[in-house]
Amino acid sequence: MAYVITEPCIDVMDKSCVEVCPVDCIHYEEGKDRKLYIDPDECIDCGACEPVCPVTAIFAEDDVPDQYKDYIEIDALWYKDADAARARVNELKPPA
Repeated sequence: MAYVITEPCIDVMDKSCVEVCPVDCIHYEEGKDRKLYIDPDECIDCGACEPVCPVTAIFAEDDVPDQYKDYIEIDALWYKDADAARARVNELKPPA
């Protein structure tokens, strides 16, 4: 089970979670991404990221609220096809 970054992160990207992650499994591309992504293969499920998120966007995979379940797939997709993940984010929450 990995942690997942969900919709509240979109267009906020505080990055506190990046600073506390002991395995550097949270990534994004500056100027391209609207949210941060957790690599489900690298995440060690330590939970350090969850309490530091100022917008409560991070959840353990089993605890992701129903309205954010799509982000489980989107986080994993970013590591295989970042453009496809970005397109899904924009579908779910179009840019303002």
